[in-house]
Amino acid sequence: MPYTEDRTTWYEGQGLWSDIPEDQWKDWTWQLRNRITTLEQLEERMTLAAEEREGCRHANQKLAMAITPYFFNLIDRDDPDCPVRKQVIPRAGEMEVSAEEMLDPVGEDSHSPVPGLVHRYPDRVLFLVTDRCAAYCRYCTRSRLVSNAQDYNFHPEFEQGLAYIESHPEVRDVLLSGGDPLLLSDKKLDYLLGRLRQIPHVEFIRIGSRIPVFMPQRITEGLCDVFRKHGPIWMSIHVNHPKECTAELKDACERLSFAGVPLGNQSVLIKDVNDDTDVMKSLIHRLLRMRVRPYYIYQCDLITGSAHLRASVCKGLEIIKSLRGHTTGYAVPQYVIDAPGGGGKVPINPQYIAKIDDDAIHFRNFEGKLYRYPLKSFTIDDDCRCAEKEIEC
Repeated sequence: MPYTEDRTTWYEGQGLWSDIPEDQWKDWTWQLRNRITTLEQLEERMTLAAEEREGCRHANQKLAMAITPYFFNLIDRDDPDCPVRKQVIPRAGEMEVSAEEMLDPVGEDSHSPVPGLVHRYPDRVLFLVTDRCAAYCRYCTRSRLVSNAQDYNFHPEFEQGLAYIESHPEVRDVLLSGGDPLLLSDKKLDYLLGRLRQIPHVEFIRIGSRIPVFMPQRITEGLCDVFRKHGPIWMSIHVNHPKECTAELKDACERLSFAGVPLGNQSVLIKDVNDDTDVMKSLIHRLLRMRVRPYYIYQCDLITGSAHLRASVCKGLEIIKSLRGHTTGYAVPQYVIDAPGGGGKVPINPQYIAKIDDDAIHFRNFEGKLYRYPLKSFTIDDDCRCAEKEIEC
């Protein structure tokens, strides 16, 4: 059955925590202190499926469980197939490792010149500033590192990372990630962003965070003041399903936007969560209404224990094809695979080019109709001829 929703509704409320004073509920430190982190806490609040119970028993061997009260309220406790539930409650499949799966599926460790910093692309670095998150996605690419369940023993070293960036003038773009950078205090973020702004060759500072989604209470005026001070700071949030697009998240995104923070969204394609054209279309439209530009859809990385969550690449291509031409271009994200072993992000698109010859490029539009663009005034170089051999059908 196609996914449908009330387009005027933004989910909100304290749910199971309705007896908590509103000022506590809106305090992000209260949300952190009261996370659900054990099997016993879960079973006090819901009936678990056998595979969930088994997954919880083994979670601390792979990736710890933690769910904020706010995000837990979005779970349908009567539906084992709830798309929010599947993202944060462990399942037994996490303990099954396929031959192609890896602890470090995108080769970050092999591109790490100093602890906590990844330099894969020529002009940018990934700066891992913490190993903790507000909640833990069960498909996390860095499950070897975050929560320390696998005894990876990662301890972020700000000064080593900053010194590396300072000594490499080719680095113009720094992405702060982790763990989740927004778990740092305002004071630490102010220091870190200030140090980066003092480096002349750093032009572009980004933050990757799921905290606005897991804990929108963190987006305080104090935090926004830090971003105003050091802006522009670009931010990618991580929303996978329309149910996550709440009134609270919408307000948080507006506070960030009004503080001068451009927002994009990165979704991961997850089996039976968002590998559906209607679900994805609903999600991207809600994102735009929250001032968030759909940026990437990631094919789920080959992290150990993720086979039960990985959707088909063909389904991802089908989704992109269903969006292109059928909604505004601003709403269409780029579908990418982060190449296993460290090859970086590679765009994966439906096949629109039919062939390239000496006279024209022949291509199909979103309806599948064939069109021709003449090339007589252009020189067809060797690269084009190579491309022709690869794509001609």
